[in-house]
Amino acid sequence: QQAYDILSKIIATNKDDQEGNQADLQYELAMMAEKLNKLDDMERILRQVMVAKPQDPQAYNALGYSLAERNTRLPEAKALIQKAVSLAPQDPFIADSLGWVEFRMGNLTEAQRVLEVAYKTKADAEIAAHLGEVLWKQGLKERATAVWKEGVSINKSNDTLVETLKRFGVKI
Repeated sequence: QQAYDILSKIIATNKDDQEGNQADLQYELAMMAEKLNKLDDMERILRQVMVAKPQDPQAYNALGYSLAERNTRLPEAKALIQKAVSLAPQDPFIADSLGWVEFRMGNLTEAQRVLEVAYKTKADAEIAAHLGEVLWKQGLKERATAVWKEGVSINKSNDTLVETLKRFGVKI
C-alpha cells in the first residue's frame, strides 16, 4: 500500500510528463493496484495507459490476463489479449495469456496448442503451470506432472505454479 501511495503521488505531480515515462509509471501503479485487489483502479489505470501508448502490448495483455485469471468478461479478455498478440506476436508471455483465456473459455485443444508454443519459446514456471493445468484437465496427468516438474526446476517458488500444484494435490 505504501508503494502504491508513493507512486500515485509521483504520477500526480508529474502531470506534464517531461521525461515521457508517465504511462510506464501508470502501468506499474496498475500492477500494484491488482496486488492490492483494487481491481477497478487497476482497470481504469490500464485503460489510461492504452490511450497513452496504444502500440504498447503490455497494458492490453495485463488487463486481458487479469480478466481471464478472474474468469470474468472472457470475450473482452480475449479481445484485449489478441490486440496484445497483434502488437507483439512473438512474446511468449502474451501467448501464455492467450492460451489461458482459451482455457477459461473451454477451448482446451486451442489452449494446449498456444501454451505448447509459448512454453517451447520460453520455458517459464508460470507458463508450465498453465500448460500443466490444461494437460491435466484433458486427462494427460503424467504429461502434466512432467511439465510441472520442469516448472519447479525453473522456479520452485513461482506463486502460480505453487498454487496450481497445491490445488491439484500434486507433490513434486
